[in-house]
Amino acid sequence: MKGHFVCTGILLASTAVFAQQKPMASPPEKEIATIHGKTISITYNSPRVNGRAGHIFTKDGLISHDPHYPVWRAGANPATTLHTDADLKIGDINVPAGTYTVFVDISDPAQWVFIVSKATGEWGLAYDGSKDLGRTKMMTSMPSGLVEDLKYTITDDGGGKGTLTLAWEHMRASVPFWVH
Repeated sequence: MKGHFVCTGILLASTAVFAQQKPMASPPEKEIATIHGKTISITYNSPRVNGRAGHIFTKDGLISHDPHYPVWRAGANPATTLHTDADLKIGDINVPAGTYTVFVDISDPAQWVFIVSKATGEWGLAYDGSKDLGRTKMMTSMPSGLVEDLKYTITDDGGGKGTLTLAWEHMRASVPFWVH
């Protein structure tokens, strides 16, 4: 009986310790929009700049340590996922309704390339270019200030058109899309 109380005490103490853990460094996020009656979503983990401003996208920065650099997983932890209920045209890519993995080629700081991969369920660093559905250029710009948390937005531009944007640190990149 005494052993039972000891085990219960250890279980309660460990529960208290786990409950006091810090929040995830790159918490899961989801951006959802309904455009032209169809749902489009991006599911990703949002890393923080966390004092590394100016050291994220440089040739010797944080992302340069990824094994597939200059292709970036466009988030943290599990792969960033795009889901669409409708056929889309994202830039120059025809994207059938379904679920895909998203990557971004950042080799040219002035002209990023949005990559839609047919591979799904990937860990973020598992890029395989042979599984690309397609690639399209993104428009890059500087936000008005530091973007501490990586953020995706999907905006409805009217008439079945939209814009997918990601922003982090001192970069913002966007690509137009159309719902079919």
